[in-house]
Amino acid sequence: MPFSTRTGPRIHYEVQGQGPAMVLIHANPFDRRLWLYQAARYSGFYTVINVDLRAYGHSDCVETPFTLQDLKDDVRGVMACEGVEKAIFMGVSVGSGIAMLMALDHPEVTEAIVLVGGSSDGPRDVERIVARVRQETLGDDLMALMRSYTAPGFADTRMGGWLLRQFIDRAQDQSAAAIAQVFRARASCDMTERLGSLQVPTLVVNGEFDNSLERGRRTASMVLGALHTVLPGTGHACVIEDPEGFDGAVTPFLRELGLWRGP
Repeated sequence: MPFSTRTGPRIHYEVQGQGPAMVLIHANPFDRRLWLYQAARYSGFYTVINVDLRAYGHSDCVETPFTLQDLKDDVRGVMACEGVEKAIFMGVSVGSGIAMLMALDHPEVTEAIVLVGGSSDGPRDVERIVARVRQETLGDDLMALMRSYTAPGFADTRMGGWLLRQFIDRAQDQSAAAIAQVFRARASCDMTERLGSLQVPTLVVNGEFDNSLERGRRTASMVLGALHTVLPGTGHACVIEDPEGFDGAVTPFLRELGLWRGP
């Protein structure tokens, strides 16, 4: 089980496949398994590096304040551990913020970015969100958040309910205080004024019911040459709700750039 300690805390990640690097960065309140379909799909053509953010999965729970820059540096630390100099970055929600910041701060290591949600700023009501995540009811609180991040009815289907329950299987080992710091880190970083300087090929993906849809549209409109697509019938977590639809957006984007390694 590989870990990076380049930035202090132990950051867990998984590596699958061979080829050019593709780094996957999950959303709150999920973990690396949010990308389970994409890790299986793209590891046939890429070296897929799937990161657990601090507070999630097998990474350390850091309860002291940190920034989105710190989360980005955690990802850079993972890349250094694996000897990766350049990658395609795909992120959901806070993961898309990390991917966006990577492209802005380190365009030399960024082949392309796929931003799911794609907001250039964080939640405006972060303390209200944090107040809903309590240690004594953590599993139920995380499930309520995940329900709000998927399309209406998804969590009530047999498959949808099973998928979402996987992310609360270790709730007793998680820290509500650490999860709150991830939300606060995202809320504290507004990259809107920097979007005009973003030079990396960009695809923004939103679900039809995504609470970030309008902000995703704004991001795509402000980044030169950025593409935007909306996946019908999905929410903020569209990568797990409609993996085929997501792949149908990503594959032609990478092919047009000459970065697609699949058939």
